[in-house]
Amino acid sequence: MNIVLFHSVHGLRPAVHAAAERLRAAGHEVHVPDLFEGRTFETAEEGRVFRDETGREELLRRAVTAAAPHSDSGLVYAGLSFGGALAQNLALADEKARGLLLLHGTSDIADGTTAAAEELPVQLHVADPDPFETHDWLTAWYLRMRRAGTDVEIYRYPGAGHLYTDPGLPDWDEEAAGTTWRTALGFLDSL
Repeated sequence: MNIVLFHSVHGLRPAVHAAAERLRAAGHEVHVPDLFEGRTFETAEEGRVFRDETGREELLRRAVTAAAPHSDSGLVYAGLSFGGALAQNLALADEKARGLLLLHGTSDIADGTTAAAEELPVQLHVADPDPFETHDWLTAWYLRMRRAGTDVEIYRYPGAGHLYTDPGLPDWDEEAAGTTWRTALGFLDSL
């Protein structure tokens, strides 16, 4: 499978490279664009400031530019937190998209949005509770994604922190991360 993996507001940290290597070891081709042009942040607050200063439209443009050379073969879009929001936007607009793997984050969906790829397979992994992905938000998100034509699975991890797959952050949860990656690899194998 050909995958583009977008990083979180922390930037292109070692955990993102490790995730890409995990996917490559399972036989996937993985592209990991650096949307922050070499900047990384120790805290989410610092990363959000940089994201906001750079602008969401500019970051979306960078994501589209990074994915474009690989999209003819049918990409699986994947992302971590903020990167998941970008991946979701790109996947819903790409008629050749093969799947969408979201770790820790989603994005709003405009009313009337229809997925370019009918029955696009989507898998979301999220902490429970998650301050950025509340139960009410996820319920509404799920319903909007279904109306858009996607086939959605949601996996919740009780007690895990928001970015629980990153061993370099305080949210790290080894057990939840291990389960996430096993489930995600099964999802990718099914596409």
